[in-house]
Amino acid sequence: MPLQLQRPIAFIDLETTGTNLATDRIVEIAIVKIAKDGSRQVKRKLINPEMPIPAGATDIHGISDDMVKDAPTFRQVANELKQFLDNCDLGGYNSNRFDIPLLVEEFLRAGLEFDMGNRKLLDVQRIFHLMEQRTLGAAFKFYCNKTLEGAHGAEADAQATWEVLEAQLERYPQLGNSIDSIIKFIGDDQIVDFARRFVLSNGVEVFNFGKHKGKTVVEVLKAEPQYYDWMMKGDFPLHTKQKLTEILNRTLLKKG
Repeated sequence: MPLQLQRPIAFIDLETTGTNLATDRIVEIAIVKIAKDGSRQVKRKLINPEMPIPAGATDIHGISDDMVKDAPTFRQVANELKQFLDNCDLGGYNSNRFDIPLLVEEFLRAGLEFDMGNRKLLDVQRIFHLMEQRTLGAAFKFYCNKTLEGAHGAEADAQATWEVLEAQLERYPQLGNSIDSIIKFIGDDQIVDFARRFVLSNGVEVFNFGKHKGKTVVEVLKAEPQYYDWMMKGDFPLHTKQKLTEILNRTLLKKG
């Protein structure tokens, strides 16, 4: 059952210095962009993270400091990547919780706002975990009957993710064959900030951590305005701070 696309979808895979959205950086990015007619374009880049790559990270993806010392920084390629992803929905494997949030952080650090407002986010891992409970390598073997060569290489992982989705559409006709039907089936993340410091409860943003967990963000900002300053000075991802500021500004406008 071929996927029916209303606009292109870009499958993204990142290799990074670690898993902290606020402090870690991209060392490799691969994007497999599928057009409405099924044709594909691939973009892959090594990125100089401007920080040492921990040995533990190199052990996983095989990318060392020496391999990226002459590579461009993310800031230097940010506009190119932003244009390549223009008007695309986004997909990946565990991408809603890691790849896309970290990519958005990198754009913000580069001084570019990457508009997420109208993009649909399709995390292929969620289909797999809902149906079978496995890793990407096992998913590739299970659905495509192939061994994932070059695992933890960004391009190999992004390409494998697309092939897994194609096989899932064949295996599970109940998914439908559109981005909307798939997301409706697996459930859509109601994302406030990618780090999930805030979540939606009955359509209202509430804190998802710390002493104010479960309280609405607006009520905390009204009762304890210094909490905003504490978070803005803290080691929180830029996207979290951006969303907190949006909520604060919206609250101030209502007062006016």
